Amino acid sequence: MHVRTTSIDGVLLFVPTPHHDSRGLFTRTFDATIAAEHGIDPNSFIQDSQSRSRQGVLRGLHGRSGRGEAKLVRCAHGAVSDVVVDARPDSPTFGHHEMFRLDDETFTHLYIPPGMLHGFQALTPIADVCYRIDRPHDPREDIAVRYDDPTLAIDWPLPVTEISGRDLAAGPWQPS
Repeated sequence: MHVRTTSIDGVLLFVPTPHHDSRGLFTRTFDATIAAEHGIDPNSFIQDSQSRSRQGVLRGLHGRSGRGEAKLVRCAHGAVSDVVVDARPDSPTFGHHEMFRLDDETFTHLYIPPGMLHGFQALTPIADVCYRIDRPHDPREDIAVRYDDPTLAIDWPLPVTEISGRDLAAGPWQPS
């Protein structure tokens, strides 16, 4: 497994090396030692969650107020276009976004530090996304920003086939 930096300060890609043979494949999906070497406390993750989406479904952009929330995200089945927006006012990459393909072929994991907005769109008929999260969910701290905000200008790869009412009602991106 190797780790790549991204254009957003603190966002990392963990890229495993799947081993294929006649039976299928085997891959390591998490390595606490490698995470720790890159400044991530592997013991900080306290909750695992999973979502299943149909092709074209868009989830996000979501974040947390207060001290934020760190996530380790992967696509266990299918493929998604995953987007991270830096919403940390003091960050050198504040307001920047980057899109990543997560899928069940490369098994790449995306580490998202606290203070980010996160969303994704399912690219395949079914996409299962797994999250490791570093704090319990508190709905009072939920933040949502419109997925199609013109200031962010995120170029989602597919037409949106479905989105939650909450995400449709989300406010605009308003950098300070």
